[in-house]
Amino acid sequence: MSEVKRCRYDDADEVRTPPLARVDVVHLDGAVTSRSTFQPGWRWSESVKPIAGTETCQVHHVGAVLSGRVAVQHGDETVELSAGDAYVIEPGHDAWVVGDEPFVALEFDTHAAETYAKS
Repeated sequence: MSEVKRCRYDDADEVRTPPLARVDVVHLDGAVTSRSTFQPGWRWSESVKPIAGTETCQVHHVGAVLSGRVAVQHGDETVELSAGDAYVIEPGHDAWVVGDEPFVALEFDTHAAETYAKS
């Protein structure tokens, strides 16, 4: 058995397509990771809220931004994430794409990758 397992997001095990978004999910021997692509105009409260059924996103995220920008609002604070940023986002937030470029990020929290935008 190989000691290295490789999966490609372009050949994802599962693809979710909420409005203005695509989530490519891969399974790696007990770990699950995903690549999320959000198009300009995407906002969690409009795209994923109807799927999640909660007022704010209740998912804990750990990830890294590959390209684009997103604003994350948690309570009274809004933080903008952009290419090169690693992040942790606690449950209870809204988020939206900033600008005209798609936002692309990798999700490393297995629970988040398994459940995000899944109906």
